[in-house]
Amino acid sequence: MTTVVELEIPADRLGAAQTFETVPTFECQIGGMIGDSPPLVWTSGPDIDTVHDALETDPSVDVIASLTDGDREQRPIDADEPDQWLFRLAFGRGFKLFQQIVAENDGAILAAFGENGTWAVKLLFHDRASLSECYALFEQYDFDVEVTRLAGTNDFASAQTPLTQTQYETICKAHELGYFDIPRKITLKELAAELDVSHQALSERLRRCHSALVSAELTDRMQPTAIDP
Repeated sequence: MTTVVELEIPADRLGAAQTFETVPTFECQIGGMIGDSPPLVWTSGPDIDTVHDALETDPSVDVIASLTDGDREQRPIDADEPDQWLFRLAFGRGFKLFQQIVAENDGAILAAFGENGTWAVKLLFHDRASLSECYALFEQYDFDVEVTRLAGTNDFASAQTPLTQTQYETICKAHELGYFDIPRKITLKELAAELDVSHQALSERLRRCHSALVSAELTDRMQPTAIDP
């Protein structure tokens, strides 16, 4: 069964520890990662210059680009929301090793949120065996992870997703069968047969799934992942 696990990891094991220490109000969120490309990261803090300078001097982070409109000028947003700035960041050895371990065990990083020197990371695995192997490697490489939530993704009620139940089950099945892998392990036509729907219907459903997930990400991009006590 496809499994979602949420972990907490100290920043000194994963990355950006110096930035969290230098800027106590610093927060950041990665809305998912594809391959090993440097991710897009939404950040917040006292002001963009302070955040940018802290990231620039952090040995575990490389600022590839500042992508906020107006370059390093603060952009206007609602008064009730914190200022947010978008960067493309390349993380150092700790984060890259974490990514490698997850990828080699057929896992995916769904989201990562950092604040107060701690990362909350949500991972998706094809099955519990892959998760167990991945966790053993986390312990071997001293990531000091703490599991805060573990659930099978067929538990739609607790999944906290903007998708409908049908869309959610489709995405889970597509991931389980390797449709999103590079290279793909199953074609769209084969996946449609597996789900007993037409090729066209599945294509449209996946586009609606993607649209819903992107809209949710852009709307709530700085909200931390909910973690059960």
